[in-house]
Amino acid sequence: QVQLVESGGGLVQPGGSLRLSCTASGSIYNIYALAWYRQAPGKQRELVARIISSGNTNYGDSVKGRFTISRGNAKNTVYLQMNNLKPEDPAVYSCTLDQGGWGPDIEYWGQGTQVNVSS
Repeated sequence: QVQLVESGGGLVQPGGSLRLSCTASGSIYNIYALAWYRQAPGKQRELVARIISSGNTNYGDSVKGRFTISRGNAKNTVYLQMNNLKPEDPAVYSCTLDQGGWGPDIEYWGQGTQVNVSS
């Protein structure tokens, strides 16, 4: 079993910042990539940011230049630094693990952490 646990969400004013954390644990074969997605009520889940083992990153268009994904010294952790938060950013932010074919073909997701942006 694999567990992903997110933390760091909360309420912030427009223009403010938050840093989300995700820690993976359990029967992990490989951490090829870790990614953050978000989903607001009534909207499709969208990619926020993804980082692969080489360090290369991808970002959703709506967050480029504002959010930064990184992995911790403990490589089972991933962070999402969110700067200049906007009213359109509120959502449940979830992390997911990509094992790069070195384990079962299963998508692992955390339960998510809520981010709200309001004055």
